[in-house]
Amino acid sequence: MRDILRAEARRFANTVIWSWDGWVAAWATEKTLRQWTVVNVLSATLAFSIEISVAERGLILALGLLVLAAELMNTGLEEVVDYISKADDPRAKKAKDCGSAAVALTAIAGGVAWVVILIG
Repeated sequence: MRDILRAEARRFANTVIWSWDGWVAAWATEKTLRQWTVVNVLSATLAFSIEISVAERGLILALGLLVLAAELMNTGLEEVVDYISKADDPRAKKAKDCGSAAVALTAIAGGVAWVVILIG
């Protein structure tokens, strides 16, 4: 049992390290990730500055994190597409555009949540 727990702890530690490495790599090269992070900090600051319910605050914070997750997935998708080929191909464009659309829809969801919460 102890060996199993040790192995799981090692796997978890590796997951944390790899996730951090991914964040650092994306942060260094992706201006949009940095921009969305600033938007998230501002959004979180506002969410803690105004009187809203705990559930509303949780929704705002969670949607902000989902925007960052979508941006990271989009970055990964773009990296893979560029690695496979630099040639202009309509499938590569479609893949990149769909990734971008996923980020946009996630951000719109966050915006909709803010509007609904603020309008009541």
